[in-house]
Amino acid sequence: MNRFSRFIIYITLDIVLTVVAYSSAYSIRLLTAYIDYSYTLPYVLLYASLFVLGLWSFGTYKRIWSQTSGHEITLIIKSLIVPLVITTFLNAGVVPRPLPWSVYIVGTMLTIAGMIAVRYRSRLLDGLTWRWHAIWKGEFPEIDSERVLVVGAGRSGRMAAWRLQRDFVDKHMRVIGFADDDAHKQGLYVENRPVLGTTEAIPQIVKDHQISLIVFAIHNIDGERFRRVLTACEETNTRIKVMPDFEQMLATTAHSQLLRDVLPEDLIGRGMVTRHHAISMKPVMGKVVLVTGAAGSIGSEISRQMATYEPTKLLLLDNNESGLYDLALDLKAAQPDVDIETILADVTQVGRVRDIFEEYRPQVVYHAAAYKHVPMCQKYPNEAVRVNIGGTYYVAEAANDFEAERFVLISTDKAVEPTNVMGASKRLCELVVHSMAQQSKGTKFTAVRFGNVLSSRGSVVPIFERQIERGGPVTVTHKDMMRFFMSIPEAANLVIHAACMTISDDIFVLRMGEEVRILDVAERLIRLRGLRPYVDIPINFTGIRPGEKLNEVLQYDDEELLDTDHPGITKLAHWSYEGETVSFLQKLSLLLDSGVRSEELALQELLTLSTDPRVMDQSDTESTKPPV
Repeated sequence: MNRFSRFIIYITLDIVLTVVAYSSAYSIRLLTAYIDYSYTLPYVLLYASLFVLGLWSFGTYKRIWSQTSGHEITLIIKSLIVPLVITTFLNAGVVPRPLPWSVYIVGTMLTIAGMIAVRYRSRLLDGLTWRWHAIWKGEFPEIDSERVLVVGAGRSGRMAAWRLQRDFVDKHMRVIGFADDDAHKQGLYVENRPVLGTTEAIPQIVKDHQISLIVFAIHNIDGERFRRVLTACEETNTRIKVMPDFEQMLATTAHSQLLRDVLPEDLIGRGMVTRHHAISMKPVMGKVVLVTGAAGSIGSEISRQMATYEPTKLLLLDNNESGLYDLALDLKAAQPDVDIETILADVTQVGRVRDIFEEYRPQVVYHAAAYKHVPMCQKYPNEAVRVNIGGTYYVAEAANDFEAERFVLISTDKAVEPTNVMGASKRLCELVVHSMAQQSKGTKFTAVRFGNVLSSRGSVVPIFERQIERGGPVTVTHKDMMRFFMSIPEAANLVIHAACMTISDDIFVLRMGEEVRILDVAERLIRLRGLRPYVDIPINFTGIRPGEKLNEVLQYDDEELLDTDHPGITKLAHWSYEGETVSFLQKLSLLLDSGVRSEELALQELLTLSTDPRVMDQSDTESTKPPV
């Protein structure tokens, strides 16, 4: 059916509805008094025409009502206000009166109700269908139906219950009630289902009502509260599913997956990743943007988010050919209007790096290229020097020489009081940025420091998941090992905001929330798959690896964190190293040019220099030998 045909049908229906409504009210009035309907009918048709004109002027005939929310009922009411005022004055001013007031009032109410019912007929029929099966045909047998408890009686919970009940016939799901911590909701009804208790009462609710499925429908919840509620759910041995957030739920089609499993990201909180209103994004919008390490987990997410900031050109640089190709395909499909250029290159090739800057002149640089695996960097420290320190130095130097506007280094909490090669190398990368900022030609240099990123390459979560899939054992280094965690989208989002906030020579530290025990993550991932830790899946403790710490910290003792306009980002009040920066860069350049003579020497140098890099300033500036 084309648009014009639908328009004609709706107008016809509205006119017929109006005539039928007033005629019905008129018929009732005939029981007590006679009225000449031949005199009344022309006025009824005039009223119907005014109603149609009002609906048309507010665009109600342009709506696809089967895909429109219930809030659009207000649009129908608004469109009829002016016609109702006109018809009221007509009915009061014309003599003899066209319609008795009782007929006019009842007919008008029937007309409005009919117009709403016609437009929402598909939803009314859906509701009648599942109620017919539930009430007149009896409930489904217990063996065939899912008895569902919805956690959260807010907007998301209401939408979850509505969707599940609408799909009751096909999916055999029956919502029994809700669990919610709001004391004012206890005992009340949502979508015709009661709030049965708080989240602490979930084990008892499941037992009393024979719940077979728990659906989590609370969004924008912090990680601590989510884990507390999840712990209560896990005590029941009942299957646990998550309803996608409100925006995803509205986009869900009849054939899409309505529920999903609990993801590792849920365990650390489920805040929305959005642009913060207090931060101007203009410094990174409409620019030529270069992302190094673009095929990596952080680099790829920064690339995806930056593609939405209308870049003049988005440069994706990596030495991973397959990863770079796949990322470019994804981005071009998602953002076809963005000019995307892939660059297959190694950041340690100084000549190639400078050629790239000369050709493309990037204005914003996100330097995410680095070796991040602690054990691998510990085994091959010379490679950590070459890639992490050398790559950062060469890219930062090119950014300065070719007058890029902003350079952002992706750092890590392991750079604070480093005890391993990876952390030591990243600490020296921070000092490179600090030194570059001191002699900058206009480029704003900054570093962003944060902890572990869930599901990134090198993160424990993918390792645990692979070990669980193989049937175990899951390997944990120490039962008291603690780490900060953040989701990849959130980390990338905050990095981009930090780039907009810098005034140069800054270190921003992302708020990571509370520390999470690695063992708790492993045990929970096992339980979420319906398995029992230590019984179905063994957990082995392998011991702390060389260079590892039980707890990571995000700042040195003499570093003070200041609040910023963004609630998720803090900023160091000052650097903990105030050595002579130009000399530091000169000595670092000599170190990189001369190479590292052995892995043992590289390990010694890195740990020494990251602790006190000023030892570089005490060595002979003309020597080409790396300091010992």
